[in-house]
Amino acid sequence: MLRQEFLYGVLKKGGAVLVNKRLNFIRRKSTNYVMLSLTFLSVVIAVIPLLFIFYYTISKGFTYLNLDFFISMPKPVGQEGGGMANAIIGTFILIGIGGAIGLPVGIFAGIYLAEFGNNKFGSTVRFLADVLSGIPSIVVGVVAYTIVVLPMHHFSAFAGGVALAILMIPTVTRTTEEMIRLVPHSYREAGLALGIPKWKTSLVIILKSAWKGIATGILLAIARAAGETAPLLFTALGNRFWSTKIFQPIASLTVYIYDYAKSPFTEWNEQAWTASLILIALISIISLLFKILTRSKY
Repeated sequence: MLRQEFLYGVLKKGGAVLVNKRLNFIRRKSTNYVMLSLTFLSVVIAVIPLLFIFYYTISKGFTYLNLDFFISMPKPVGQEGGGMANAIIGTFILIGIGGAIGLPVGIFAGIYLAEFGNNKFGSTVRFLADVLSGIPSIVVGVVAYTIVVLPMHHFSAFAGGVALAILMIPTVTRTTEEMIRLVPHSYREAGLALGIPKWKTSLVIILKSAWKGIATGILLAIARAAGETAPLLFTALGNRFWSTKIFQPIASLTVYIYDYAKSPFTEWNEQAWTASLILIALISIISLLFKILTRSKY
């Protein structure tokens, strides 16, 4: 009798354990399913606006998308056709000037912060970079107007490039710093063990190892600069005529989009959509080229 009661207790306890394990398994699976569903829903919510922007821009922008739009100059009001050849070239020039000034400064600043910036000065630079990344672009335009346009006594592509460079620097700096910090410390030790100076190790070994991540930050900086309008209104101003001179006012796609979108003429409104489509395509092409150039050989 005692033996039967003992066996019954063991079986009852074992059954309770199995039931608890089963309930825990069901609870974990349910929690996992709910969290996966929430993450998938978040992805859908994030992607839908992007797809909507692409769809609406493409559907509206195809109206004037033709070869003439790329090779012709803007036409006066009332004349059909015309293009934005000067604005397309001007956008490339402005991004080029901004990149030539801002990218080296941002990359070298990021290297300094990651390799030598564990001090009060480095902390101050990080704080200032974070603050600068949050400053509205129109304020950057006013600053560039004050320090570049006023001393030169005229608007210019160079002033616009300086404004875009200021916008690029904080993004590139912080991205470069974070990517370099992810490189294993053994790389630095190996370089120093071979007798390579620390500065050369940082530039040749560490920077090359982190280049793929740094390229992502460069893309973000270029994409932000390419889509800015307010700084260019205070610096490059715009130009209805063909001009590639760095120290003269120059046209840009964003300024044309701004002017044409708020105009009362339907034809100009449609050309603004086409210019928006071209701007998105340019950013996509630049991103694709960066991905191809920075991909691993293996």
